[in-house]
Amino acid sequence: MKKLVIFDLDGTLLDTIEDLGNATNHALRTLGFPERARDEYYLLVGRGITNLFKGAVPPGCDTPETIGRMRKLFLAHYGEHLCDRTHPYPGIPELLKHITERGVRIAVASNKYQAGAETIIVHFFGKYAWTAILGQREGYPIKPDPGIVTLCMEAAGVTEPDVLYVGDSNVDMQTGLNAGVDTVGVTWGFRSREELEAFRPAAVVDTPAQLEDLIL
Repeated sequence: MKKLVIFDLDGTLLDTIEDLGNATNHALRTLGFPERARDEYYLLVGRGITNLFKGAVPPGCDTPETIGRMRKLFLAHYGEHLCDRTHPYPGIPELLKHITERGVRIAVASNKYQAGAETIIVHFFGKYAWTAILGQREGYPIKPDPGIVTLCMEAAGVTEPDVLYVGDSNVDMQTGLNAGVDTVGVTWGFRSREELEAFRPAAVVDTPAQLEDLIL
């Protein structure tokens, strides 16, 4: 049994795509740009909000000034609406309950901006004692850099063999590889099984129940 499970957030613990898309579309609309369809956001999210904005604006419009304005508009809107349509994936609350009851420690390593990651985890899963909730922070590289996983391990006082990293995207699979920890891909999130399997994770699971069996 692993001592620490580190979860990605968006697309792994929570289905956040509609609120993320709505906030980005609000910023696009305000700046006079075309909005993006919901399905487009499955590929746009996952690499931090700066890369989200660069991908969402029309080609050639990703100037520093425009991205800065997008950021301001997005954060103001998302900060008020980040839990409107967001919800845990079916089986995730039960998974967290069962593994923490068995003494497994849990952490979050996300490319979501730090304040958003903290707010949303506390809102939906605040009753659990998270070892670390780490998101995108100024001065720290984003995933797939392994530094965020290392910080979670240091907070828990564990080493690589004791850790399982869980995510739904190629970024997550590469992060786990870079960190030297066992990695599991989940198919209920934003990306395809084929994308996950291309990185040869320890396993790919289709349900939280299957993930629970692996952890325990």
